[in-house]
Amino acid sequence: MKSGRYIGVMSGTSLDGIDVVLAAIDARMVAQQGSYTHPMPLAIRQAILGMCQGQQVTLSQVGQLDAQLGDLFAEAILALLAQHNLRAEEITAIGCHGQTVWHEPNGPAPFSLQLGDNNRIAALTGITTIGDFRRRDIALGGQGAPLVPAFHDALLSHPDERRMVLNIGGIANLSLQLPGQPVRGYDTGPGNMLMDAWIWRQRALPYDEDAALGLAGLPDIALLQQMLADPYFAAPAPKSTGREYFNLAWLERHLAGHPNLAPEDVQATLAELTATTISEQVQLSGGCDRLLVCGGGARNPLVMARLAALLPGTEVCPTDQFGIRGDDMEALAFAWLAARTLSGLPGNLPSVTGARAPAVLGAIYPAGLRQPGE
Repeated sequence: MKSGRYIGVMSGTSLDGIDVVLAAIDARMVAQQGSYTHPMPLAIRQAILGMCQGQQVTLSQVGQLDAQLGDLFAEAILALLAQHNLRAEEITAIGCHGQTVWHEPNGPAPFSLQLGDNNRIAALTGITTIGDFRRRDIALGGQGAPLVPAFHDALLSHPDERRMVLNIGGIANLSLQLPGQPVRGYDTGPGNMLMDAWIWRQRALPYDEDAALGLAGLPDIALLQQMLADPYFAAPAPKSTGREYFNLAWLERHLAGHPNLAPEDVQATLAELTATTISEQVQLSGGCDRLLVCGGGARNPLVMARLAALLPGTEVCPTDQFGIRGDDMEALAFAWLAARTLSGLPGNLPSVTGARAPAVLGAIYPAGLRQPGE
């Protein structure tokens, strides 16, 4: 592994900000040295939401959003550098996931599209940038996601304990670390995405802080059972999904037959949907001793309490207790994947994505040439 200081950048399906982390990485360790969350401008957030949910757009709008996100990611990286008084030449590389606007790994021509021009990031920061991590795996017949289980395995596996790592972002994904078995992982379904969409619709809030709205309501069992009947939940792994499938329109179709539900009861039902679909997958995979939770959902007391109740005998705890701040997990993973790409090492796990073979992921966008004396 090419050792050095790396920056990881993640803009996930929750659209709640751009997570940027600084880490020292070598073959033996990933030592986080700093983190920063950059705000997502409302106009860009709305443009992403529209594109993700199938709104008609022109090629000009796609190209402009790609450029705007590239500039925004570079702005976030430069803010982190300033925060730590670092120069560009002190950073080995940036790993930038980009903003997923459409994920269709099972279509007639499978693809996954992330925006955020990596050429602009490299040009504006002066740092070699690695991006476009998903499409090589898809070219090999894989889902292109989730990619984080390889990182979870490298940092959080245990030789004897049955562990699973759960990331609750907009989508929830599970990494299975069971001794004596290949690492597996997949998207279980919606994490925070539907809860966030509903509270934005009801209260114009980006998320349900401290689960205030959800805790004020009660799950509606009929609505819950209707949503649980969606075929995605029963589909076998490997599988992955995103906002193009689970979105406000999906929720509204289910709510059409339940017009009189109070907003707080809908929110409680959505929290129960997230917890139930996760816990069912944990149990179907044979259960675990410890479920390590990261992502924004780890701060949702209702979801965490329901997971603990639905998984008796399993310790449900945040990854923070094991030295990795949950909010930084995915950005750290892409810093680590950048180091693997530069070292010519595979970044995907075929046992997770279903790809035909391991592969070096991503494309490398070199930093600009330095002038004499620089």
